Amino acid sequence: MTRYHANLVGWGMSVPQNVLTNDDLAKMVDTSDEWIRSRSGIVQRHICEEGETTKTMAVEASQKALGRASLTAQDLDLILIATSSPDEFIPPVSSRIQHELGAQCGAMTLIVGCTGFLYGLVTAEQFIATGAAKNVLVVGVETISRNLDFTDRTTCVLFGDGAGAVVLQGTEMPCGVHSHLLGSDGSGADHLIVPGIGAKTRITQETIEEGGHYLRMNGREVFKFATGKMVESLAQVMGDADVSADDIDLFIPHQANRRIIEYAAEQAGFPMDKVYVNLERYGNTSAASVPLALNEALDQGLAGPGDTLALVAFGSGLTWGATIFELGSMQSEENLAALEHEAVAV
Repeated sequence: MTRYHANLVGWGMSVPQNVLTNDDLAKMVDTSDEWIRSRSGIVQRHICEEGETTKTMAVEASQKALGRASLTAQDLDLILIATSSPDEFIPPVSSRIQHELGAQCGAMTLIVGCTGFLYGLVTAEQFIATGAAKNVLVVGVETISRNLDFTDRTTCVLFGDGAGAVVLQGTEMPCGVHSHLLGSDGSGADHLIVPGIGAKTRITQETIEEGGHYLRMNGREVFKFATGKMVESLAQVMGDADVSADDIDLFIPHQANRRIIEYAAEQAGFPMDKVYVNLERYGNTSAASVPLALNEALDQGLAGPGDTLALVAFGSGLTWGATIFELGSMQSEENLAALEHEAVAV
């Protein structure tokens, strides 16, 4: 049986226009630009305003990715939306996005915290590998700001909103996921949690007054978990793919904390000029973090056809994931056909 591989043929991103700087936050909560920068590396973040939602950002990013791939929504065989901030719990936001795009295929939401995009990428690869799907849209998108307590400086200074999308297309040429690791340890679930929203707890005036709808984080425990898992998972996928730091063209980590990124890069043997960091401009955008960084790296020409990427993330759950991903031709069959047609016409 033919094994197909996932060729990344389209990418797109969307972030709110509204920018919240560290100085803006210093007027709202007991913090300062220096305090935030020194502890996280963040300078600003994008925050959704009225009318901007998880759906609207995901749709915009997806349309850009489809356009770059010269595909339409009707060409899609599967849509995977990674988010922990859906517009509603019922219905799944993936169905709203599918409808808005005009796609006629299956769509599902993956709720795996900041690791969601990597779970989506690996899941898409499996559908493509077996021939069950040819064109798969994977989106990481978050509207984290709607569940932030802007009186809690331990969380409100860290997160931002945004969406990043990729289109993967099946090809017989070797590329895509060379190795992957997906992990979960629910014993640390309470370290990053929105405790008062869900079927476990009835939403009442009391739970709202207690702030149960806000994100709460045990920063010390998450930091310890992240530094260990980033290094450990990166080492495992590099070993499984039989590659060294010299073989990796670009390392794209989850953008949560600059100290964590620098530590992981050092342990893996990556110089910082091989590491893509945009944390200072977006903050931690959870499931959108890796695809936003991937989008910018591709747009800036820092990675291209034939390059090998190392992607790694960690998040609530507690979860983690990593993959070694090779970029293929980065041209869809439709794009190549159009280019051939133009060449013949000339």
